[in-house]
Amino acid sequence: MDFKLSEQESMIQNLARDFAEKSVRPMAMEIDRQCEFPFELAKEMGSLGYFGLPYPPDYGGVGAGYIGYVLVIEELCRASMVAGAIIAVNGLAEEAIFRYGSEEQKKRFLVPLTQGVSLSSFAFTEPATGSDPGAIETRARPDGANYIITGQKQFIALSPASQITLIFAKDETDKISAFIVETPTPGYNIRHACETMGVRGLGPSVIYLDDIRLPKTNLLGEKAKGFEIMLEAISVGKLGVAAEALGIGQGALDLSLDYAQERKAYGKSIAHLDTIKWLLAEMASRVEASRWLTYRTAFLRDQGANIEKESSIAKLFTSQAAVDITRMAMQVHGAYGYTKDMEIERFYRDAKLTEIYEGVSEIQRVIIADNLLKERA
Repeated sequence: MDFKLSEQESMIQNLARDFAEKSVRPMAMEIDRQCEFPFELAKEMGSLGYFGLPYPPDYGGVGAGYIGYVLVIEELCRASMVAGAIIAVNGLAEEAIFRYGSEEQKKRFLVPLTQGVSLSSFAFTEPATGSDPGAIETRARPDGANYIITGQKQFIALSPASQITLIFAKDETDKISAFIVETPTPGYNIRHACETMGVRGLGPSVIYLDDIRLPKTNLLGEKAKGFEIMLEAISVGKLGVAAEALGIGQGALDLSLDYAQERKAYGKSIAHLDTIKWLLAEMASRVEASRWLTYRTAFLRDQGANIEKESSIAKLFTSQAAVDITRMAMQVHGAYGYTKDMEIERFYRDAKLTEIYEGVSEIQRVIIADNLLKERA
């Protein structure tokens, strides 16, 4: 891997940084306060091509690869994790349709997503599943040329804005299949939003599927192969979370550097105190380690590699780093950092989600260890 970004990649990074500072940061605290999905911001990101970064122009994408994808998410999350997470969550269904969809499905469903015309949700989690796919209770039963889907999904992000949801359900073989569901379909009901500690505005919701009828042509990939589809999509989803955690870490470091130079104690800025320098140095070291883990994983994906293990390693490390970095940043800010008037308070709350969604850290350790043992077998 060439550690120097290409001219195109640098341009993508700089444009995203400028957009984050001018358009995202000014509304970030208000999004958090209102805890409502930022429809206009998502529309603006769509017009910039941010939902089609890794995908080829044939399917409405930008063709910037997964390096471009993580660069944009990182820059947006330096201002607001909600903005970057919208791209990453939308990318789950995109990745699944791109890898497993028929040409008709790609033209019909993928192109509007990559072009930012519509958004999507990824509905795997249920009240009883957690990280156990075997506990899925949602059912898809065949009925002539259709499937009828019944069940409940939990914590489904982007729900208020999604026109498409990728639903995972047990089919007539008692195995998991994936289905593309258009959200206006009768029986698709958003019951209520889940108000969360952080990343407020992402719209996680409880979804009821009350005898949804959809044509069998909406089956994604092969019947009973839904778990494989989920794993492939989640690999890229974990890469997105790593980029989110990296952006949060860099953003927290930026805020801490500015605050340490402005805040006075004993007649000079606290940046001169050794205890503050230690914190800043530790934060910077973890940010850089997170950056190269994330970029390397994106590079491997651009080479067509399977990144199940690598994305788990990247997510595990960067999420832990983000939580630690924001904690250290709170120490730099002191009592003022604990108030809602300061951005770092929001960063501190947002960081925790990176250790939880797209698979908790404990599950990432199992995935990593299983892959290591398989490689040595």
